[in-house]
Amino acid sequence: MDTLNQTRVTEFVFLGLTDNWVLERILFMGFSVTYGLTLLGNSLIIVTIVLTARLHTPMYFFLSNLSFIDICHSSVTVPKMLEGFLLERKTISYDNCIAQLFFLHLFACAEIFLLTIMAYDRYVAICNPLHYPNVMNMKVCVQLVFALWVGGTIHSLVQAFLTIRLPYCGPNIIDSYFCDAPPVIKLACTDTYLTGMLIVSNSGTISLTCFLALVASYTVILVSLRKQSAEGRRKALSTCSAHFLVVVFLFGPCIFLYTRPNSSYSIDKVVSVFYTVITPLLNPLIYTLRNEEVKSAMKQVRQRQVIFMKSFT
Repeated sequence: MDTLNQTRVTEFVFLGLTDNWVLERILFMGFSVTYGLTLLGNSLIIVTIVLTARLHTPMYFFLSNLSFIDICHSSVTVPKMLEGFLLERKTISYDNCIAQLFFLHLFACAEIFLLTIMAYDRYVAICNPLHYPNVMNMKVCVQLVFALWVGGTIHSLVQAFLTIRLPYCGPNIIDSYFCDAPPVIKLACTDTYLTGMLIVSNSGTISLTCFLALVASYTVILVSLRKQSAEGRRKALSTCSAHFLVVVFLFGPCIFLYTRPNSSYSIDKVVSVFYTVITPLLNPLIYTLRNEEVKSAMKQVRQRQVIFMKSFT
């Protein structure tokens, strides 16, 4: 034990997405723009919903929470990745690595739970519209959001505990651009088969179960739309297709990465980009470009801002 303590790893080295200098600079510029748009787009959605009284409904309450989670989720990995594009040696301390791992799983799990709740919200709104005000009142919505954060925290604590309980005495090179449990435990100087299976089963079960629940709810919704009017079908399909598109981009990579034993496929890093970088940007684009109500509210907020600024000039 003393030997392990003396040789304990204090930092990890990322291999990153590529070792090509030119490609790193191109990716730095591209992902910098993506990250900036992610922060701007999601912040704009939150501000618009908060300042627009008619958007103070369960659906938009959940949407504002989704935007908040997307800001946090992308901020866990993207800034460190951008820094790595500019550095020859990409390092992270052991403590920061565990913190990144914890918050990555916290926000990813919270988003998975939230998307599942949003699917249930749409199911009640479309299939049981008369009971919707009672079933999905704001008190229930707040309780559901509180529950998803509790669930995400428990999941993240499990992932972090399974990782830090292992001894790390070298090597310290992570074949990725961020700290996640599967690539980190590969560096432990002990047998990690059981720990790896626990980590995969924990994350994989959550991803797959919630995805199946989402597919089931959207299937029921599609079947029930046959009884709706043409306008009702159009509006419901527009909303549900937007939700399901987000689900595919988030759950697809998560299921691919966390429903199989540890692997060393280089494609894992590329797949990870989708749910750490791309999905947080797609959410504001999908929910604003396809939602006339949100776009109208944004125009009103902008007009009020212009009037407010003119009053001081």
